[in-house]
Amino acid sequence: MGEMGTWRSYLAIGDSFTEGLSDLNPDGSYRGWADRVAEMLDRGVPDFRYANLAVRGKLLASIVEEQVPIAEQHRPELISFCGGGNDVLRPGCNVVELSRIADDAIRRLVATGAEVVVFTGFDPYGLPLRRRLRRLIAGFNELLRDIANEHGCRIVDLWSMRVLHDRRAWSVDRLHLSSEGHRRVALHTAEVLGLPATDEWRVPWPVALPRPWAVQRREDVRWVREYLAPWVRRLVTRHVPGSGCTPKRSELLPFTRVERGLDV
Repeated sequence: MGEMGTWRSYLAIGDSFTEGLSDLNPDGSYRGWADRVAEMLDRGVPDFRYANLAVRGKLLASIVEEQVPIAEQHRPELISFCGGGNDVLRPGCNVVELSRIADDAIRRLVATGAEVVVFTGFDPYGLPLRRRLRRLIAGFNELLRDIANEHGCRIVDLWSMRVLHDRRAWSVDRLHLSSEGHRRVALHTAEVLGLPATDEWRVPWPVALPRPWAVQRREDVRWVREYLAPWVRRLVTRHVPGSGCTPKRSELLPFTRVERGLDV
């Protein structure tokens, strides 16, 4: 690492959260918080390189199996690690076993000599089954914080980001961040990394206009039909998470001129 929190290479590991769903670029590709952080890291570092190995839907064991060896091979100066969110959504999740998988991954990543940033899980505020999910995610987060501290990692605590309790932080599927949600996570991550502030992620949302009950009800029905039901069908049919998808940036490469200069 150079002065003022600069790194010459950054590799992101994870699932759809790190891939950037549902933060769209003008060309329809996904941007997301990790790309936004990479854009900040790229400023003033002529030889900066970035890779994003994240694949939507991946369970933690698959993330570790498929992505950690690539990080060990490339040995970047900075690595972000986030996973387990898809695991806790599935029946029978064991957070103790999940933490063992995370511990092995983080230990291996730290052994590369990289600065490793670990992300906790979100507070599932406003989601269905939030009582069950809250218990599982809180338990996993507690174990994850202990692991990160033991290995000397920086922590981005998504659970404590109360600005993400606002529905405007989430896309219509209620499982992936909106563009503004991704922007705020990027700013929080930059703060943890000690990067110069470009904005404040804690700024309260503008006051929202009241939404009639009937409108909320229609939105709930649409969400069940278009998002929840298909997700349950994939679960019942034992659909392999992430099948057919490839990492968005599989190699440590410089940004193109089109990618440079985007506002966070």
